[in-house]
Amino acid sequence: MNDNHQEHPAPHDLDRTLHTQLARLTQGISPASLIGACMDWLAHLAMSPGKQQELATKAVRKSLRLGLHAMSAAHGHGKPCIEPLPQDRRFDAPEWQRWPFNLIYQSFLLNQQWWHNATTGVPGVTAHHEQVATFAMRQVLDMLSPSNYLATNPEVQAETLKSGGMNLLTGAQKQWQDMLRFATGEPLPGTEKFTPGEEVALTPGKVVFRNHLIELIQYQAQTGTVFAEPVLIVPSWIMKYYILDLSPGNSLVSYLVGKGHTVFIVSWKNPTSSDSHLGMDDYLKAGVMEALDAVTTIVPEQRIQALGYCLGGTLLSIAAAFMARSHDRRLKSLALLAAELDFTEPGELGLFIDESQLSFLDSLMASRGYLDGKQMAGAFALLNSRDLVWSRREHDYLMGRTRPVTDLAAWNLDATRMPYRQHSEYLRKLYLKNDLAEGRYRVNGRPVALSDIRVPIFALGTQRDTVSPWGSVYKIHLLTHAEVTFCLSSGGHNVGVVNPPGPGVKRSYQLATREAGAHYIDPDTWQATAPEHEGSWWPALDDWLQRHASERVAPPAMGSEAHDYPALEDAPGRYVMVP
Repeated sequence: MNDNHQEHPAPHDLDRTLHTQLARLTQGISPASLIGACMDWLAHLAMSPGKQQELATKAVRKSLRLGLHAMSAAHGHGKPCIEPLPQDRRFDAPEWQRWPFNLIYQSFLLNQQWWHNATTGVPGVTAHHEQVATFAMRQVLDMLSPSNYLATNPEVQAETLKSGGMNLLTGAQKQWQDMLRFATGEPLPGTEKFTPGEEVALTPGKVVFRNHLIELIQYQAQTGTVFAEPVLIVPSWIMKYYILDLSPGNSLVSYLVGKGHTVFIVSWKNPTSSDSHLGMDDYLKAGVMEALDAVTTIVPEQRIQALGYCLGGTLLSIAAAFMARSHDRRLKSLALLAAELDFTEPGELGLFIDESQLSFLDSLMASRGYLDGKQMAGAFALLNSRDLVWSRREHDYLMGRTRPVTDLAAWNLDATRMPYRQHSEYLRKLYLKNDLAEGRYRVNGRPVALSDIRVPIFALGTQRDTVSPWGSVYKIHLLTHAEVTFCLSSGGHNVGVVNPPGPGVKRSYQLATREAGAHYIDPDTWQATAPEHEGSWWPALDDWLQRHASERVAPPAMGSEAHDYPALEDAPGRYVMVP
């Protein structure tokens, strides 16, 4: 019996092996989840003759519209019968307005609109399955877009004639190089120009604390006096911290230090298989809480202005609620940048969050002890496939052009891993069950409540965020009675945050404050009434931090050797260098 048991894997091990192999082919997407959503949609559509009749009527009307447009377009007259969505820039070039390409792209847009109608509004389909079915069909249509192919793209044809076909040769060479690079795991050429400590992460500072999970960096003062209250920044653990300290002109850290703030930042360790046992409690206690202990020791008798980005903001909010429950008054204020606290509407990222998908991911992570950052990058690429996959195919492989690598692009390719236990816990507790917003998230065995947070809050949302949609970030107004200053910035999840002042890029933001205990204003009304400002939102954050600070004092020492927080080495430290 025992020998036989050892020779044959347990059934769940066979399942895990199969799921692991499938996940490598599907970029971590559960086939069962996708099939279930599509079957739900198909079954209910088959039982909805009214919806079928509606779709048939729409098909006839769209065919007639296209036919009338074809007759007028053939003679060079008539306006388009359908306009692309505002974010769709594929058909903006003048070449697309000439026959027959105007007819080709108009036909595609009408077809795209019909399929959206077909996958939405089917009675009986669950909201999640409707979103998945719509997303899957959009992926198919984006793949079939006429902009992706030489025969149907007039811009590519014009470039081919102009260059004598060199664009196609150059594009083919680049595609082959990219395939080889992907197969061998080599970095994108140009990213070596943005090594932390050499071209990015240059703000002078010292690592003043290190444990098995974090390094804490304290930055050198750049002004004669500083605000008494230090600023502690907690970035997301799914990214390297230096997104907030890119090249000097793009560094939020450098900007705040230059304004007279004493800044500390957490640099998370890039976990390996040996860290698979680390959970959310470890990240809270060995991460945020030990960083708070260090900062309050190095800058004694001062409360902290804490700032969290993305999931770092979520974790910081958990810490703030735990501290409020424990009557720990070390926080002076709380700034949350593109950070969700209520996960009922997580945007398209929620497409990958259901029990089937999480079970699939668990199998994948269990085999290695972590989730590879490339897996996460693949999910984000799917969410933005039009911009990250197909537009790149057109630009690089058909037009034969090369995009310069920027500091932000190089950072984005510097992927990190997530420990098995911790990643599984935060997906289930936060995304799937929404425990934090609903008062079930436990720290030390007892639930914490966001409504206990009383310190002033600065919350940033970004208009085109697919990771933390601004409407979801805005729900902070429903979760706490504290004073909330809400800022809505142009841009997306990364560009909307890395948003420095300066000429050359059009930026804007809206800003308004709800006083503590004031009545709720819904997000649509807020957006319609909140004052709009041109430029970067960084000065608004600085003004808010200064407003909640006290006097200016002499800069503190770097670390505190007398209290076991010596300056260990220069920033950016060791952990950020681990690939």
